[in-house]
Amino acid sequence: MKISTFVSVGENIHCTRIYKVGGAFCKPAGAGHAIFYRTPAGEKQLPVPAEFTTRADWENGKVKHCAVAIWQGVYGSGAAKAAGIDYLQNLARQQEAAGATYLDINVDEFSTDVQERVRLMQWTVDVVQKAVAIPMSIDSSNIDILKAGLDACDPSRGRPMVNSVSLERADAVAISRAANAVVIASAAGAEGLPNTMEERMVNIDAIYQQLKTAGFDKAAMHFDPLVFPISTDGDNGVRFLNTVKAIRQKFGPEVHIVAGLSNISFGMPNRKLINQVYTWLACEAGGDGGIVDPMQINIDILNGLDTESEPFKLARALLLGEDEYGMEYISASRDGRIEK
Repeated sequence: MKISTFVSVGENIHCTRIYKVGGAFCKPAGAGHAIFYRTPAGEKQLPVPAEFTTRADWENGKVKHCAVAIWQGVYGSGAAKAAGIDYLQNLARQQEAAGATYLDINVDEFSTDVQERVRLMQWTVDVVQKAVAIPMSIDSSNIDILKAGLDACDPSRGRPMVNSVSLERADAVAISRAANAVVIASAAGAEGLPNTMEERMVNIDAIYQQLKTAGFDKAAMHFDPLVFPISTDGDNGVRFLNTVKAIRQKFGPEVHIVAGLSNISFGMPNRKLINQVYTWLACEAGGDGGIVDPMQINIDILNGLDTESEPFKLARALLLGEDEYGMEYISASRDGRIEK
């Protein structure tokens, strides 16, 4: 199979993203800690503000590195402020260079203050847009933050994206249409998440009708059938893939099918391999995109996968429910037969 198109929604500028304190990226520096990162100009450091070291995340050995960058860029001064901006723009340029179609921006976990997050969404979109030419994907669970992000988007680079609309977020449809945005349309129901393919399709049908009524054409619709971890239910992989096939059969080639594909590997070893193989399988089923890390999943990487290799076959069997409880895959990982 040759993959020719892939709508890549780069997921790396999120305040959910964490590094291990004392690990390869967050290390002691001077009187405190810093996030170490590589750029074309060499290795640089993003200082961690003292206030981050008092948070529960830090006590649990974690730091939200994009949140650090935004804090420094907005509230820092001097070299630290410049480092915050540079860090975010470096992330943006890396993803664009790796083939990202959109850059997903999410500041929801920066703080609990909605008005602060509204300001930070606008600021982050503005900073990131100065570094790249591709459009933004605005990602938030809050309607006011979604609107703020869309208002900050530069329409000259193409239609922005909203991540996401669903039956439980009907007001997001109108906001998206008013901003001339394309949308990721989730299979989430009005009162909960679906499990079976049939439940997903009922919700997809309903949100499709809402989008059609609002004036969206099929090319602006990016359906997300929802990926759930294979570690919690061995049938989760197949249910999603079957839904992808059903969407493509029902709505034709004009719509897009884009999902958070890395959700499949939560709780499993060697997640990168699982994510890459699952993305390949999703494309085989009719999908044409994903909310992914473009440095780990892009067209070149997908087309370069060795489908006859033992690691690929082991991951494929796991994802298709052929490896009960994932025992073969886990054993191979422990034995070193699957590279990290």
